[in-house]
Amino acid sequence: MVTLSELQTKEVIVINDGKRLGHISDLEIDPNRGRIIALVIYLKDKGGLFGKADELIIYWDQIVTIGMDVILVRDAQSQRLLIE
Repeated sequence: MVTLSELQTKEVIVINDGKRLGHISDLEIDPNRGRIIALVIYLKDKGGLFGKADELIIYWDQIVTIGMDVILVRDAQSQRLLIE
C-alpha cells in the first residue's frame, strides 16, 4: 500500500513530451468505493508572489505507471482547471 505522503514525493511527468508537472497536492477519492479517482497537482503562475493558482486534475486512467521516483501520465493538458 502507498500512502499520500509517499505519492507527494514523486514528481509527475507527461510521457508524451517529458514535461514536468510538479508534485501531487491532493487526491480525489470515491467515498463509496474507497478508491482514488484523480490526482490533484497544484500549479502556481511564475508571474509573482500573488499570482493566480491553478489545479491540474489527473484522472486515474491517465496514469501510465507509478515508479520509485516519478509518476508517468499521458494527455495531462486537457484537464487543467482554474481555481477562483
